This record gives sequence, C-alpha cells and structure tokens, in this order.
Amino acid sequence: MASDDDSKQSAAPKSFLVWDLPVRIFHWTLIVAIVAAYVTNKMGVAYFRYHVWCGYTVIVLVAFRIVWGIIGTRHARFWNFVRGPITTLRYARGLARGREQRYAGHNPLGALMVIALLVAVLVQAVTGLFGNDEIFNVGPLYGYISNEFSLQLTSLHRQLFYWILGAIAIHVIAVLAHSLSKRENLIKAMITGHKPHHHVDHTDAVHSSRTWLAALLVVVFAVGLAWVVLHAPIPATDVSY
Repeated sequence: MASDDDSKQSAAPKSFLVWDLPVRIFHWTLIVAIVAAYVTNKMGVAYFRYHVWCGYTVIVLVAFRIVWGIIGTRHARFWNFVRGPITTLRYARGLARGREQRYAGHNPLGALMVIALLVAVLVQAVTGLFGNDEIFNVGPLYGYISNEFSLQLTSLHRQLFYWILGAIAIHVIAVLAHSLSKRENLIKAMITGHKPHHHVDHTDAVHSSRTWLAALLVVVFAVGLAWVVLHAPIPATDVSY
C-alpha cells in the first residue's frame, strides 16, 4: 500500500506555468515576422508590399509587448525581471564563477537582451515606414518627410538589421548554452509555457494567461496603426503598397 507521502508526491504538479500564452505567441510570431521581412526584402521590389506588412506586424507585436510588460502576467512584467546594474553585475559574476542564481522568468542578462531587442526591432520597423528603395517603392509614411531624410532612415533601417541579427545570434547561443549546462529546456518552456517543479517554486507559478486582454490590446494597436497609415499624406510619386 502506498504511503501518504507517496500519494502527496504523485498528486503534486510536475510543472508550473511561467510564460503565459500571449507572451509565447508574441515570441514565435515575432520570429516569423522578422524572417518573413528578411525573405521578402531579398526577393526584390515586387515583394515590397509584403515586406511592409511584415513591418506592420512587428510594430503591433512590439507595441503589445511593451504594454504587456506593464499590465501583463507576473513574469511578463518588466519590473519583475529587469534588474539594476549592481544586481546584473552580481549575476554575471556568479555566472562566470559557476554559481548562477536561478530565476523563474528572465535572468538579469536575459532581461537586458529582451529590452535591447524590443527597442532595436521597434526602431527597425518604424524607420521602414518612412523609407524607400530608391527604385519604385516608398514606405507608407514617406509623405511626412523629405526624400533626404527618408534616405537617412533607410540607411539606418538597413544597417540596424545586422545588429539585430547579431543580437539574435547571441540570444540563441545563450539559450542553447543554458539549456545544455543547466539541463533546463528553455525552448520547450517557451512553447508549452511550463517549467519543471524542481526549477520553479509553486509561488512563482502563473495561474491565468489573461488572453482576452492581450487579444484586445492587439486589436487596438492594429486599428491604431491602420488609422495612421490610411491617413498618411500621399507620396509625391506614383507607387502602391
């Protein structure tokens, strides 16, 4: 006959929800949008309109994530994972010495990467709205600025991509290294939202994804962006988007 302790252990949850559904959808959709933006850019001017739609997607996603970082679930909120410089340095020192402190959500170094990528990707997408390819196509907000300024933003748009690519490479390497060294499958966690009970305390668990609120925010940002684009000045050149 099983003891009471054995019964309690079998009844205990094997994992806890850490990443809510909106954060997971944001994460993977952003990856798809960035890849699609790169591919449509490489495919040439005939695919410019699809490249622009990828930019719209990125802007809505990042705008949502910024607001979700304020009103979202526990591990999505910035103040629960963005640390000060002293805490971040202590974490980095401990990591270098093999004494890494475990966090249910983002660790301090991961938090810096999250903020850097959000800012960089948002700037990348917004500058694209004002850019032009110097051939046939211009961005939907090109009419607000001069051609000279548009060319400057286009240059920034192109150069920033390589910095983003480098940051993504560092992020992927860090995730893989952490997963291998700590035997904590971070990729699986970002798919399922759950982490094993021996990596997360039950007090750190998220009990609701609040998906309805996230969906409402996405709709609001999408409608807002559509309004801005549709009311933008018509460029002085005959192009379509």
